Amino acid sequence: MTLTALTVTALLEAFRSHEPTPGGGSAAALSGAVGASLLAMVAGLPKPRAATEEDVERLVAAGARCTALARRLEELIDRDSAAYDLVVGAFRMPKSTDEEKAARGAGIQRAMQAATEAPLDVMRACSDAIEQGAVVAAFGNRNASSDVQVGLELLGAGLRGAKLNVEINLGSVKDAEFVSRAHAEADRLEAESGPGIVAAREHLRS
Repeated sequence: MTLTALTVTALLEAFRSHEPTPGGGSAAALSGAVGASLLAMVAGLPKPRAATEEDVERLVAAGARCTALARRLEELIDRDSAAYDLVVGAFRMPKSTDEEKAARGAGIQRAMQAATEAPLDVMRACSDAIEQGAVVAAFGNRNASSDVQVGLELLGAGLRGAKLNVEINLGSVKDAEFVSRAHAEADRLEAESGPGIVAAREHLRS
């Protein structure tokens, strides 16, 4: 059974267990999924602030995008845990001979890169949803402003939490080009998220 098929109670029990998964990466994806879902909800509420047909269309499009991103982040809850399980499996490979050691080393590197790509995808999805948040904040129902703010906070937490996982995994990756590229993208996504949240909050105050 996948993590996302569990009840909320069972999922929280899984996070509390002594097993290494689900861990922080899955938690970051869950945070982002809830945040994007809140934005999608607000975008679909009646009596929006959108004053023109064009604004309504932008709000509807933002809601649809947030729904898609929420579903993407939901998938990443399980994908992150599966990627970490691959890392654990790679470290358990035999290492008695030179050939086994080489195969184990290569397996670990493949697994670590996969374990880095998962939280990077979480960051990408959270960043995209934060960008949509400005539209939802500008044109959504004003009475749901607190829901927008909670959604943005959860997306920000998901993005920053995923970045922590990217950084710790990159410490074990030997491919310098991959490390440089991943670090650069993670830094960019984090830097861009701050102004996006600020812009959305400004719309809520206007």
